Amino acid sequence: MLNRLLRPAALLAAAGAITLLASACGGSSPASSTSSAPAYPALVSSPACTQLRSQNPDLAGKTLTNAINPHTPGYESISVSDPTKYEGFDVDLSEAIGECLGFTVKYLPVAFDALLPTLQSGQANFIISDIYATKERAASADFITYSKVFDGVLVAAGNPKKITGIDDSLCGTTTALNKGFVEVPLVDAQNTKCASEGKPPAQTALFDNNADCVQAILSGRADAYINDVNTVNRFVKDQSGKLANATTLHLPYSIGIGVPKGQLPIRKAFTAALTQIQTSGLQTQLAQKWQLDQSAIQAPSLVTAS
Repeated sequence: MLNRLLRPAALLAAAGAITLLASACGGSSPASSTSSAPAYPALVSSPACTQLRSQNPDLAGKTLTNAINPHTPGYESISVSDPTKYEGFDVDLSEAIGECLGFTVKYLPVAFDALLPTLQSGQANFIISDIYATKERAASADFITYSKVFDGVLVAAGNPKKITGIDDSLCGTTTALNKGFVEVPLVDAQNTKCASEGKPPAQTALFDNNADCVQAILSGRADAYINDVNTVNRFVKDQSGKLANATTLHLPYSIGIGVPKGQLPIRKAFTAALTQIQTSGLQTQLAQKWQLDQSAIQAPSLVTAS
């Protein structure tokens, strides 16, 4: 399941050829993968990826921009060892897709609620940033899914407000959430039940990134924070004795790769590359590397507006 600065870039060319003219709006940030040796040579040399590169010549040799919100450790965040780079599962997945299809990846850090507008404006070519693929979001982008969604509910140690999930236990509490998160309307929807039970409303406090949400709990300004369970568990580990995961919820969504609507060539190419990454076992390896739930992996499917 983070924040950032926008850089201008050219729109995707209608024929599928991609030219990006990106310049930073302040602060250095990781640009593109520059290593001449592929990180995943077995994937690159596989017959499937070799065929995909020949079928998608407009991608080979190009640089594509991935819009990310780099504030979710394990998925995408600034590298601890090298602050000029990003790291995480989604970063590795981006690189693997790029290597399979023959393009290099540049990263554009933006606020979470700016991810889709950045894609729509042509400043990014795709989004791999722990974004939940919902029908509402599919009005702005097509999504290729790759993982089920399990949320955790972060609370202060001991769970003093006895929060049990996205339910009426949130009545009279404040939940810290990132702007644009799907959990915002889910929490707000509890207010009908709160009112019917004569309880105070379930309130939300909106922030720009995960760290601010967590700090709101630590400072007593919020009672809960709901996000991907892997993210929640990392914060519990980092703040040992101060935070806890009250419960884990299975939400009826999937995590997906966002691509521009109507761009069938790139959608098909990304789906095929993702399929090969899963078939080769690489997605499982990356999940292990970043301590994510391997059982959440799911075969690619399309979420798009009807």
